[in-house]
Amino acid sequence: MIVACANCSTLNRIPEHKPLAEARCGTCQHPVMATAPIDASAANFQRYLKSELPVVVDFWAGWCGPCKMMGPIFQQVAAELAGKVLFVKVNTETEPELANQFAIRSIPTLMVFRHGKAIAQQAGAMQAGQLRQWLGAVLQ
Repeated sequence: MIVACANCSTLNRIPEHKPLAEARCGTCQHPVMATAPIDASAANFQRYLKSELPVVVDFWAGWCGPCKMMGPIFQQVAAELAGKVLFVKVNTETEPELANQFAIRSIPTLMVFRHGKAIAQQAGAMQAGQLRQWLGAVLQ
């Protein structure tokens, strides 16, 4: 399985028999998987999309009230699904080119990618149960 390192975004090939929770990056030696969402930039975003795990991206901004409400929920669900799904955050204020690339017009907006392609998008804040349910339906 190919997974981008949560620390340095280097792509790592993880043997099928090795648990992702134990995998360490060949470049930086940090754990490959994170239990918290990864802050992405235009410089490393595409590397995360190359991971074989599904990638959930939260497009947000610091001034956005619903984004602030959803931040801890996104973090909680990221911890619950660590090793199964990669959670990434993109600050639309500091990364406007990514927001433009994906036509983000409302925040927070969540997008799910599989094999580098967007497979689902949802605008608006969600509670933890709603987020789990939505992801369950999308990732079946």
